[in-house]
Amino acid sequence: MPHQIRPRPGIMDIALYEGGTAKISGRDDALKLSSNENPFGAGELAREAYRRAGHDLHRYPSTDHAGLRAALAAHYRLDASRIICGVGSDEVITFLCQGFAGPGDEVLYSQHGFLMYPISAMAAGATPVKAPEQDRTTDIDALLAAVTERTKLVFVANPNNPTGTMVPLSELERLAESLPPQVLLVLDGAYAEYVEGYDGGAAMVDARENVVMTRTFSKLHGLGGLRIGWGYGPAHVMAVLNRLRGPFNLSNTQLDVAEAALGDAAHITRSLSENARLRDWLADRLNAAGVATDRSFANFVLARFASAEQAAACNAALLADGLIVRQVSSYGLPEALRITVGDESACRRVAHVIDRFMDGQR
Repeated sequence: MPHQIRPRPGIMDIALYEGGTAKISGRDDALKLSSNENPFGAGELAREAYRRAGHDLHRYPSTDHAGLRAALAAHYRLDASRIICGVGSDEVITFLCQGFAGPGDEVLYSQHGFLMYPISAMAAGATPVKAPEQDRTTDIDALLAAVTERTKLVFVANPNNPTGTMVPLSELERLAESLPPQVLLVLDGAYAEYVEGYDGGAAMVDARENVVMTRTFSKLHGLGGLRIGWGYGPAHVMAVLNRLRGPFNLSNTQLDVAEAALGDAAHITRSLSENARLRDWLADRLNAAGVATDRSFANFVLARFASAEQAAACNAALLADGLIVRQVSSYGLPEALRITVGDESACRRVAHVIDRFMDGQR
């Protein structure tokens, strides 16, 4: 007899999130450049904290994350009472949708924005709405034109994933100033650290009541495997999110390692300087080979080919050489490949394979 257990309407309409390929069948030497991971991994201070954490596996973690929030506040000069920690910034995004959007509401984001925005919106029962971009860059006027009386949240990733582009702070301020009073602007700063002099929107949060910032330890700090993120926002928003957060959503290991990572200045400096150097080098090599790129402000380069077929063929050539990059058809960019900036050897291998591929296309 068929069962009568049914999910809430709309849940089965959510498209499953497709992560980047991680393995190549039959090869154990594949180089993964599909998930924007730090090629140097975690820093030594984080590794040491991870080793020490094994002594306290029987202990419950703190429910208020006070130590990590204090460390974040000191590092970024923020108000610790208005910081929330989550299982990656994804969880904070989920809290925001659960807390501020539901059936009949709309959640707005840009055309090539992070896929967790529509997924989290639909999970909360809200309707995701895409606004067109301009040359793969967030278009503030298009976002404002898409706002309706049903809009409750606007998500802007800056820099954006998977395009790597960003809009200036003045444009974000114009957006926040122009939104109607019922709308909360969420600035997703997963890649903010890679932009020199950019605070991810922290000053906007301090100056306004309608802006929230989300951040992560997965990229710059090399802690993607531990899933640690955080958010910063007005007190009235944090009061909502903390009612949705589970009391033990982060483990002692996550909290201790993240706090140690914040203090590893040498690892942070090396990661930033090498990423900037090799990102620009790789983009220049791709452009010289006839593969277009936009200026990237993150730790990856979006390589744009003449067609979806050419992008797929280049992806096959990279896989044949043991190099895994990210196809981004699910983001509406079938003609592009997102390539994580690896170490120097990885970047040179990628450039060599694409040079050879493009030579064969002529």
